[in-house]
Amino acid sequence: MRRASSKKGPANSTTSSNSSAMDLFRSASGKAASKELERIDQLYYSYANESSGTIDPEGIEYLCSDLEVEHTDVRILMLAWKMQAEKQGYFTLEEWRKGLKALRSDTIVKLKKALPDLENEVRRPSNYVEFYSYAFRYCLTEEKQKSIDIESICELLELVLGSQFRMQVDLFVQYLRTQVDYKVINMDQWMGFYRFCHEISFPDFSNYDEELAWPLILDNFVEWVRSKQS
Repeated sequence: MRRASSKKGPANSTTSSNSSAMDLFRSASGKAASKELERIDQLYYSYANESSGTIDPEGIEYLCSDLEVEHTDVRILMLAWKMQAEKQGYFTLEEWRKGLKALRSDTIVKLKKALPDLENEVRRPSNYVEFYSYAFRYCLTEEKQKSIDIESICELLELVLGSQFRMQVDLFVQYLRTQVDYKVINMDQWMGFYRFCHEISFPDFSNYDEELAWPLILDNFVEWVRSKQS
C-alpha cells in the first residue's frame, strides 16, 4: 500500500504542475488579447466622431489618408466587408473590432500591411460572390430600399468587377447609360450579371439561352449588343 501511495504523490505533483503551467499560459494569452483589444479600441476612437461615437464619412477619409488609399479604392469596400459593416460610410465599434481582430491589426501600420492579404482573401472565388452581393447591400442607404439607381450601379460595377471582366463591364455600363427602360437595378439583376460574366461566352454570347432564367435586362442587353455587332 505504501508503494502505491508513493507512486501517487509524484503523479499528483506532475498534474498540479501541468495545470499551473496551463493556467499561466491562459492568463498570459488573456492579457495579450486584452491588450490587443485595447489598442484596437484606441485606434477606433482616433477616427470616431466624439459626439456619435462612430466612425463617420469624415473619419473614414482620415483613415484612408493614413492608409494612403483613396476613399473610392475597392480595398476600403473590402475592409467594410471584413467588418460586415451595415451602414455605408460608417463603422461601429463592434464592426471595427470584428474586422481588425480577424486581420490581426491593432495599429494603422499593421492594417496597411494587411490590405494585400485582405484583397487576396476577397478575390478567392468562394468569397468573391459573397463580397459582390455585400457590395450591393452596402449601397442600400435607405430603410426598405431594394434597388439602386443606374449611375450608382455603373460606378459600383466598375469598382467591383472592372478589374476581372473589363470588356463585359464596359459594354454593360454603356448599355445601362443609353437605355431608357430601367431607372434602377435590383439584387436579382445585380447577381444575374455576375453569373453572366462567369458563364457566358464573350463577346459572341454563343451559349446564351434566352429561354433560361436570366433577368430580362440581360436579354435586352444581349439583343442590344448583337444589334450593334450586326
